Amino acid sequence: MSELQRILYIEDEADIRTVALLALEVVGGFTVKACASGQEALAEAEAFAPDLILSDVMMPEMDGPTTFKALKALPSLSHVPVIFMTAKVQADEIDYFKSLGVSDVIAKPFDPMTLADQVRNSWAK
Repeated sequence: MSELQRILYIEDEADIRTVALLALEVVGGFTVKACASGQEALAEAEAFAPDLILSDVMMPEMDGPTTFKALKALPSLSHVPVIFMTAKVQADEIDYFKSLGVSDVIAKPFDPMTLADQVRNSWAK
């Protein structure tokens, strides 16, 4: 597995998106493409060529699972691991997300100072 460098981040809430972007770029040193919706992610993902996709679950129009399925259907992204970030972290919810093929789930709210390490740890699994 190559080194984790490029993250496609999907989050509809602007404030959360800004905090996570700072946490991942400034604290974590990653190159991040932030998208405000599943549709935007689908439009940007292939050109960005991410090593990892980090996605919110609860979004209008295209939720996380719908976005995940659409991204995984693209041949160039079918191998890219996806981590969901969500407040939905009950055991049955996490089991459901993992049954879809998601690599891991990071709980919201997250700590901006440790988010990059959480992502790295999930990537290394």
